[in-house]
Amino acid sequence: MRSETRARASAPAPTPDIAVRTATPADLEAVLAFRLALLREHAGNPVYGRLRADAPERARRLFAAQLVAPDEVTFLAERGRAAVGVLRCMESRGSPLLDPARYGYVASVYVVPEERRRGVLHALLDAAAAWCAARNLEEMRLHSAADNDVGNAAWDALGFAVVEHLRTRALPRPG
Repeated sequence: MRSETRARASAPAPTPDIAVRTATPADLEAVLAFRLALLREHAGNPVYGRLRADAPERARRLFAAQLVAPDEVTFLAERGRAAVGVLRCMESRGSPLLDPARYGYVASVYVVPEERRRGVLHALLDAAAAWCAARNLEEMRLHSAADNDVGNAAWDALGFAVVEHLRTRALPRPG
């Protein structure tokens, strides 16, 4: 716990010039650009690096539906009039055998490179935590890429702990 406390202390706090708001369907182009940039940043990852050729078209339809879904929210961070980050959070159901029954799941987090380590992620996460609290959710979860040392250090600094690992194994192609 002591190292977690030390790490959390180093997370940059949001500054007053960062505004976070709920994205609307009118923000689809910004959300699309950020979330595709996130996937492209992980081009070498064994899971996220397998971007389909038609991903932008698929993403446009998917993200448009997510922006109006009742059990999730997408937040945009802005500095001045410029969008500088995005975070999607949804209410998820846990196993019927485990507590909590519901939790907030954080996904698709992206901050433009020149805004990193300036409190944008912290501000986005604060908005997600408030959204979760308003829904009486007591826990937030997320997945992070194992090969993203900088991102994982940020999540550590913001109080997230690793509790499981995702493993993959390729299978022979059918045929």
